[in-house]
Amino acid sequence: MQNGAGHSVRLLDVAQEAEVSTATVSRALNDPAKVRPDLAERVHAAIRRLGYVPHGAARALASQRSQTVGAVVPTLDNAIFARGIEALQQRLSEDGYTLLLAMSEYDLAREVSQVGKLIERGIDGLMLIGEAHDPRLYAMLDAKGLPYVNSWVFREASPHPCIGFKNKEAAHRIASYLIDIGHRDIAMIAGVSRHNDRAADRIVGVRQAMTERGLQFPDALLVERHYDVGEGRQALRQLFDRPTPPTAVICGNDVIAFGALFEARTLGVKVPLDLSIVGFDDLDLASQVDPPLTTMHVPSVRMGKGAAEYLLARLAGEKPPNATELEASLIVRGTTAPPHRQ
Repeated sequence: MQNGAGHSVRLLDVAQEAEVSTATVSRALNDPAKVRPDLAERVHAAIRRLGYVPHGAARALASQRSQTVGAVVPTLDNAIFARGIEALQQRLSEDGYTLLLAMSEYDLAREVSQVGKLIERGIDGLMLIGEAHDPRLYAMLDAKGLPYVNSWVFREASPHPCIGFKNKEAAHRIASYLIDIGHRDIAMIAGVSRHNDRAADRIVGVRQAMTERGLQFPDALLVERHYDVGEGRQALRQLFDRPTPPTAVICGNDVIAFGALFEARTLGVKVPLDLSIVGFDDLDLASQVDPPLTTMHVPSVRMGKGAAEYLLARLAGEKPPNATELEASLIVRGTTAPPHRQ
C-alpha cells in the first residue's frame, strides 16, 4: 500500500501514527481481545488514515491460519448448491474467512484431486457434499488433522461430521403422500445414483414406501437421468411410451421436474388431471411455473450457514455436535392431485 509520500505503508508507520508499539499494532490486528479498546481504536484510526493493508501471508504465518475455508460441490449448474454455498460464504465472511470453491463433477477421483489442491493452498477447514467419498480423501483429511463437515446428509451414527437431512426418509414421504391420495402407478426420474449417495438414498426411500404399501415398483418405472431440463423431458417421454403410463412421477430434483412438466404439456398430458409430478429442492422457480410444482423443500441456506458455524467452532477450539439434523418439508402445490384414471 502506498502512502501520500509515495512509499509503502509499513506496520512501523501505523505504530508511529497511533503512538503505540509495533507489538500493539500486531495484537490489534491478530488478537484484538488482548488490546485495550482505546488503543485498538487508535490503531484502527491510524490504519484508516494511512490506508494500511495487512500482509495476509505474514498474518497467516504468525497465526498458522490462512483464514480460508474450502468447499467442494458436485456442480454449480444446480441452483440449490449455489444457494447453500452463498450462505456458507456469508457466514464465513462474518468471521473474516474467505471461501475457496472447487467442483468434482460427481467424480470421486477428481474430488480427491481438488481437495488435495485446496489443502496445498492452506485451507483451515473444508465442506463436502454427501458422505460417500473416496477413502483416500478421508485419510488425507485425517492425516492433516483438518476440520471438515459433510452436508446434504444426516446419519446420526456416521463417523464423519455431518449437517443435513435424511434423503431416504424425505423421498419416502413423497411416495407415501402420492399413495395416500390414491396413486398406485408411480414412476421415478431419479438423479444418476453412481457416486451420488443422496440420489441413491432417494431411490431407496421411494422403493421402500411402495413395498410397505404392497405396491410394485418395477425397474421399467425407474429412470436415472442427469439433473437437466432436457433429460427430464426425455425421461418422461420414455415413461409415456409404455402401454400403461404412470399416474404420478417423482423427480430427483426440481430441474428434472421442470423438464417433465414441459414435456407433459408437449404430449398433451394434463397436469395434475392425467399426471401428478413432484420435484425435490424447492427452487425459486418451483412456485412460479404453471401449475406450481409440488416439491420437497430442502434447507440449503441453513445447511450452508450451519456448515460454516461448525467449522468456525472447530477452528476456535470448540467441540460442536458431530451430527446436526435439519428438516426437509413437503410443499404441496398444483402439480399433484388424486389420479383421474383408477
